[in-house]
Amino acid sequence: MHTVEPDVVTDVLVVGSGPAGASAALALSTYGVPNIVVTRCASLADTPRAHITNQRTMEVLRDLGIEEEVVAKATPQHLMGNTTFCTSLAGEELGRVRSWGNDPLVQAAHELASPTRMCDMPQHLMEPVLVDAAVARGTNLRFSTVYKSFVQDADGVTVTVEDRLRGDEYTIRAKYLIGADGGRSQVAEDAGLPMGGRMGVAGSINIVFDADLSKYTAHRPSTLYWVLAPGATVGGIGAGLVRCVKPWNEWLIVWGYDVTAGAPDLTTEYAESVVRKLVGDDEIPVTIKSSSAWTVNEMYAETYSHRRVFCAGDATHRHPPSNGLGSNTSIQDAYNLAWKLKLVLDGTASEKLLDSYTAERAPIGRQIVTRANRSIGETAPVFEALGGLSPQTPEQLWANIAARKEDTEAAQKQRAKLREAIAFKVYEFNAHGVDLNQRYDSAAIVPDGTPDPGFDRDPELYHQPSSRPGAKLPHAWITSGTRTLSTLDTVGKGRFTLLTGIGGAAWVGAAEAQDLEIATVVIGPGQEYEDPYGDWARLSEVADGGALLVRPDGYVAFRHATAAASGEDAERLLTEAVRRILGHADGNRSR
Repeated sequence: MHTVEPDVVTDVLVVGSGPAGASAALALSTYGVPNIVVTRCASLADTPRAHITNQRTMEVLRDLGIEEEVVAKATPQHLMGNTTFCTSLAGEELGRVRSWGNDPLVQAAHELASPTRMCDMPQHLMEPVLVDAAVARGTNLRFSTVYKSFVQDADGVTVTVEDRLRGDEYTIRAKYLIGADGGRSQVAEDAGLPMGGRMGVAGSINIVFDADLSKYTAHRPSTLYWVLAPGATVGGIGAGLVRCVKPWNEWLIVWGYDVTAGAPDLTTEYAESVVRKLVGDDEIPVTIKSSSAWTVNEMYAETYSHRRVFCAGDATHRHPPSNGLGSNTSIQDAYNLAWKLKLVLDGTASEKLLDSYTAERAPIGRQIVTRANRSIGETAPVFEALGGLSPQTPEQLWANIAARKEDTEAAQKQRAKLREAIAFKVYEFNAHGVDLNQRYDSAAIVPDGTPDPGFDRDPELYHQPSSRPGAKLPHAWITSGTRTLSTLDTVGKGRFTLLTGIGGAAWVGAAEAQDLEIATVVIGPGQEYEDPYGDWARLSEVADGGALLVRPDGYVAFRHATAAASGEDAERLLTEAVRRILGHADGNRSR
């Protein structure tokens, strides 16, 4: 048992103020859970780092009440999508991919899938929004505070931290610890979380700079410009990359280095030479702001927790930035965990509920690590079409690029091969299914006994809405009086929600009889919510008298396709489901 009196006491201690840690704190404070965030850094992120913010993350931020602020500061979706392949920004263009939902067909799918739009929100802009909202709602934040170690017992975790300003150590006693301390997570290491994969697969360099590149970019607005130049295949992402931070004056370049030889000396002169190489203009004024080296990793945690210690974000999934999945998955990890901690801390749920965190998020983490690393390999065919993978001189690569313009059968085949290779990058730039098709299978989901129909189309490329237990509640526009709102707007806010229709009065009564707070939403003509377009009727996959029980994170936990036989039957079924979800039912896995 804990005997030494700690210096500070809280319910949840979060180590790290990046997307995972900041969003965990925001959700916990929104739910009224006392929490402290410590970060070894003296400030929030000062470089753009993660940036693609997909629809599922925007749904999370919508529920947490900060969607509008993010939209106001982000680059909008319509300026993200002309992903361009070129020899340099000023050089030859080889082709484009309509990306990030800007292909007309994909754009329609985005509109149908969610009330939100994806955007480009660089991490140095995102972190202050998350942290400011968390602190405003009750989070205590401590900069320049280094996590040192933890000891846990049956009742909590005692964490030793060092104040870097004073140079002394003190202890924080928490009921739970969240390690959101990044790709070199000390918390994950100390917790002994088993990892699969490997670190240090390849080397990359980030160069942040200011330059007015509007004459090369404004006519083909994009988040990413891929440069196929000599040496571009070396390193972590398969090509040289010019990334827009803010149109069209703030930029970040990613360039590779041979990880076996070590990172080059990142002088201002070196950084500027790389910028000039990829921009292709020696005259344009350039201001180098920062340079840093990093390694591409392919590692994922097989278990996300050890007793009272939980890890999230890059601590559990480490991968290159391909697909733009990093901060999205990190924020969604935290969102999945926060409501569960809240219900366990207030005594509503058993600690068994927390087992579902690993069961639900570890498969997602593994999927996105695999997907991001696969995207690197999917760049190779673009080079291959230009004969740029075999050892050769720069002059030979330029000759191969020029050859595609000739009126010959060989050039015609080369053009077709290049078009096909660039088009295949849709798996990186328009993987809508990767963003939205996450399905959970855990003790916090009650199967409804129906066979899983699977997916009609490629589940990485195409989102397929479903109300099956374990799927995210489908989005449909409904009305309430003069308001138009999404079905997703009726759920969340830290509580469970039961959705039903005309004929579902027994379910409403059953929800009101639970000890758990369950909001009720009745959709139908003359009800509080109506379905004027008929969209919900098509998507709900239940009859008017059926019911869906939706968790605080917007995932369907229980489904009954038809009306209950009686009020007693509805109460029995719902009570059994709630007990199972909260970890009170017999037969659940023990901690």
